[in-house]
Amino acid sequence: MDNCSAASMFLTDSLELELGTEWCKPPCFSCGFDNRGGGNHFSGESYLSSGALKRLILNLDPLPTNFEEDTVEIFGIQWVTETALVNSSRVLFHLFRQQLYNLETLLQASCDFGKISTLHCKADNIRQQCVTFLHYVKVFIFRYLKVQNAGSPVPVHPYETLEAQLPSVLVDELHGLLLYIGHLSELPSINLGAFVNQNQIKLFPPSWHLLHLHLDIHWLVLEILHMLGEKLKQVIYGHQFMNLAGDNLTNISLFEEHCENLLCDLISLSLNRYDKVRPSEALTSNHCPCSCIKELWVLLIHLLEHRSKWSLSESFWNWLNKLLKTLFEKSSDRRRPSVPIIQPRDPLGFSWWIITHVASFYQFDRHGTPDKMRQMESNWNFVEELLKKSINVQDGVLEEQLRMHLHCCLTLCDFWEPNIAIVTILWEYYSKNLNSSFSISWLPLKGLTYIIKSPLSMLEMVKICCCDKQDDDLYKSSSSYTIFLCILAKAVKKAMKNNGPHPWKQIKGRIYSKFHQKRMEELTEVGLQNFFSLFLLLAAVSEVEDVASHVLDLLSFLKPSFVTSSIIWKGQMAFLLMYTQKNLDIGVLAEKFSGAFREKAKEFLVSKNDEMGQRQTLWTLLSIYIDGVQEVFETSHCLYPSHEKLLNDGFSMLLRACQESELRTVLSFLQAVLARIRSMHQQLHQELQKESVDLIVQASLSAKERHLAAVASALWRHFFSFLKSQRMSQIVPLSELADAAADFTLLAVDMPSTAPSDLQPQPVISVMQLFGWDDIIWPQVVARYLSHCLQNSMLCEALSHTGCVSFQALTVRSWIRCVLQMYINSLYVPDDLFIDINPGQAVEKEYLEQLAELTRLLFKLSEVKNIFSKAQVEYLSSPEDPTKALVLFFEAVGITYGNLQELSDKSAMVTKSLEYLGEILKYIKPYLGKKICSAGLQLTYRMMGILVKSWAQIFATSKAQKLLFRIIDCLLLPHTVLQQEKELPAPMLTAIQKSLPLYLQGMCIVCGQSQNPNAYLNQLLGSVIEQYIGRFLPASPHGSGLGQHPVLLALRNSAAVPPISPLKKCIVQVIRKSYFECKGSLLPPRLASLLAFILQLCKETIIDISEVELLLPGVLKCLVLASEPQVKRLATENLQYMVKACQVGSEGEPAAQLTSVFRHFIQDYGMRYDYQIYGILETVAALDQRVVIDLLSTLTQSLKDSERKWGLGRNIAQREAYSKLLSHLGQVGQDEMQRLESDNT
Repeated sequence: MDNCSAASMFLTDSLELELGTEWCKPPCFSCGFDNRGGGNHFSGESYLSSGALKRLILNLDPLPTNFEEDTVEIFGIQWVTETALVNSSRVLFHLFRQQLYNLETLLQASCDFGKISTLHCKADNIRQQCVTFLHYVKVFIFRYLKVQNAGSPVPVHPYETLEAQLPSVLVDELHGLLLYIGHLSELPSINLGAFVNQNQIKLFPPSWHLLHLHLDIHWLVLEILHMLGEKLKQVIYGHQFMNLAGDNLTNISLFEEHCENLLCDLISLSLNRYDKVRPSEALTSNHCPCSCIKELWVLLIHLLEHRSKWSLSESFWNWLNKLLKTLFEKSSDRRRPSVPIIQPRDPLGFSWWIITHVASFYQFDRHGTPDKMRQMESNWNFVEELLKKSINVQDGVLEEQLRMHLHCCLTLCDFWEPNIAIVTILWEYYSKNLNSSFSISWLPLKGLTYIIKSPLSMLEMVKICCCDKQDDDLYKSSSSYTIFLCILAKAVKKAMKNNGPHPWKQIKGRIYSKFHQKRMEELTEVGLQNFFSLFLLLAAVSEVEDVASHVLDLLSFLKPSFVTSSIIWKGQMAFLLMYTQKNLDIGVLAEKFSGAFREKAKEFLVSKNDEMGQRQTLWTLLSIYIDGVQEVFETSHCLYPSHEKLLNDGFSMLLRACQESELRTVLSFLQAVLARIRSMHQQLHQELQKESVDLIVQASLSAKERHLAAVASALWRHFFSFLKSQRMSQIVPLSELADAAADFTLLAVDMPSTAPSDLQPQPVISVMQLFGWDDIIWPQVVARYLSHCLQNSMLCEALSHTGCVSFQALTVRSWIRCVLQMYINSLYVPDDLFIDINPGQAVEKEYLEQLAELTRLLFKLSEVKNIFSKAQVEYLSSPEDPTKALVLFFEAVGITYGNLQELSDKSAMVTKSLEYLGEILKYIKPYLGKKICSAGLQLTYRMMGILVKSWAQIFATSKAQKLLFRIIDCLLLPHTVLQQEKELPAPMLTAIQKSLPLYLQGMCIVCGQSQNPNAYLNQLLGSVIEQYIGRFLPASPHGSGLGQHPVLLALRNSAAVPPISPLKKCIVQVIRKSYFECKGSLLPPRLASLLAFILQLCKETIIDISEVELLLPGVLKCLVLASEPQVKRLATENLQYMVKACQVGSEGEPAAQLTSVFRHFIQDYGMRYDYQIYGILETVAALDQRVVIDLLSTLTQSLKDSERKWGLGRNIAQREAYSKLLSHLGQVGQDEMQRLESDNT
């Protein structure tokens, strides 16, 4: 039996079905099948899937493999198959009712998990026996019932008599059975859930089996009555009920009565579910409790439609309409008070709901398979009546109800053939209510709000309305008016597809007739929006040009106050966009709309200082135009002459009136249009390059190119002149200015002839000169602009072929300026807001990233690569730090120059290097003003110091030496430095301290490399040292401060700079001149620190005799005149280092220069400071006696001169001090002592 059940799922339309001879389980209602895959709508045992309905309609054997034996078991008793129903029909129906009673008694048992298995088996057994019996009745009628007609002989055998009475008996028994089971709606509440045992088998309670047995009975009674009629072809009277009740009960009346009752039951079941359904969920909620109810609906549809085609009986829709109409009647007016349908709270909404759901069942064929292509019978007549009720103002239908009704109507439009009448009915309502927003106070619209934000959103709404498949959430996302537009679109599209343009003309006439001057003047803002939504939809589904023309005519009727309404501009722009999408010429619309834009731009310019309200109103309109025109260009497949009209001089006026945020919008529009034009030009260029282009196509492409050129010229004319005038201002956002300028540069590459005459003959070079190479442009603009340009290979290639040999050099120059001026923006703030901030905060992150990108691109230039290659230094393909990259570049240029051998190459390299720098002092000048930026000063001094040192050999040439002089004068020797009474700002002093060694080393190299010895350069070097030795001397000689003195650092870090001796010599000269040449007994300030500096100089360098000759007199003077112990100690240490240095320098012999210094020292100070001199010489004698021995004659003579001067005879104390000194000189000293004693002069 199970095999037969499985086989039944594969029934086809073939009339010849070969099945096995095994007993096949009769079909029945079942919703317990597994449908996890979602592919099956009905059980394999169902009347649809098993093919039972098909066999019924085709009048075939109901069960060709069943009841083939001589006997059949029914209700546990064996019966003769061919005679049982004739002989024992009343007994069998009695047993049937008894089994029904047994099943009903099972409902009283408690249905827990322990008993469910037993109860399920008992109930299922009863149900199968009952279903089998009814199927046996069907088979008996088809196979064994003889047709009795008027010409048949009078039955003589008792069996023949019974057989002749059997049809009437069946009508009576079926009627009695229906009375016994009652209505479906009267069954107790049923739990449709199932228990699942450990073997995953579903076990159902008795109530489930009872409901499904009732469904089987109701349907099988209809089948039996239908088969009786088909078999006998005559009316069959039920004798029993006719005799008892006097009713003319026939098989036809019983069929109709039962059919009506069954539909009433199904409606009642649906009503129970509808009461729990929200309007927003009406179409997503199923009105059938289970798939068996749904199957019963489908079975009724097929059976009743079949009977209506082959007999005079009514169609399914007529049956249903007749019953639904009773819902609108009052109880006292009902035609059939016995019809068991409860009065619904919302009969209109329920009627829409039930019809929409039932209409969807028409898609199922006779096997229960959904067929989307199946022709579905419509019920438009009744729906039109419902629609009239829905829009009847007197009935007070609310928006929330109307949405649900129209959503149902829209769904029916999908199912059925087009119907223009429903559009007419709805338009009568909405034409009178256009000013309504159709909103629900408690339900905000989720999707398309009734306040349209842009022309694109208007078109998007139209597009959604025209979609074949609508959103299930349409109730919440759209108003009833929007749903009406969906219905209108679907009806027009379907009707025109089936019947050509005639339906459109009908609808157009009805809609157009509702709009005249008075009606247009009555429209509010919301009404205008609804007006545009309607006509945009009509344009989308029909003749766009005809609709647009009519709209323009109607807009002329509006009140003057509405002409400036934003919705008017949005609506007109929406039509312009629709033209573009359909690739139509926008000439008429563009001319009118662009004229209005020009007028509003002029008002905007005049009112820029007026109140903000009017300005905001004007900007709203202008931004609608700007956004719409951008969309027009971005979506246009090709440009027409009319596109140029959209870019009129209104933009010139608008740009002058815009503030920063507004400028961003306009420049964003400009960039989008420029990008689109360049893209279209490249496509045209590729098409023209193809070899197989015929003359007609070529002419068409040339015309398109001329149109493009016209639009490009308009952009140059109305936008570029403004950008050019705003290069140095901060009114235009710098990033947008750079982006727009770069786009114009690329446009000049693609279409040079479109550029204005003042940029010709080389517009690319001219634009780059304006925005990339001009030193007065903001560095933020230059960095971003050049990054865009260098990214474009076509632009770089074009510049290489234009003869602009300085393209790369000028770009490098701008890059250098951008790096040096990275902190310049922090200086341009109001005085009361200016705060000196640290380097990490001083540069905007965006600019730093842009500068890094420019650096990365610049290092890919062939000229830069060549420099690094010749310098043989590490090349950074992707430098991340612009300042480090600049240091590397400076060093690479210096090394490259040093490696050159030919004089011509060196000269060319000097010229190129100076071209790289340009007016470099102008770049750094802002940092040196009144406002101090620590980060900017540090960057400036460091970079310029690296430049001076790295390019020392270049600065040694006559071409570059002037720049070096200016750098030193500007950075190290400004007027504030020369004015000793003025203190330098601390940030500047710090920057100089960190970078001064670089300058000193570089200048020293220049002094050594200079082609002609330059006295001025040496003077500059001396002036720098003179200014900064004292400035950076610490207050105390102790601590680490002295070791970090920049002058000493210049000497200490000069291992890589061999020709450093001029620096040391200059330092020594400056110390002697500035500190030790004081007149009289004056001593320099911070003497201890100065002596410590000289001592450090002696320790860190090899000091020669000539330098000792310059420094020693000052040191000796300090020893004589100073009284501070610290000064004396440091002076003594200096003296010791210098004497030792002279010993090394004279190779063991006393240096004549040293002796000369001491001799002059004795002569200058011997008369007054004899004791101090003897003490100093004792220190010298301890180091080198020979120096003192050579001075004995001078010392002795000084002693005698002193005694003679004072005229007091021998100075015993002085002679003792002198004798002490002589005692340190050995025999020579003893001899001198004796000579001095023996001398009686």
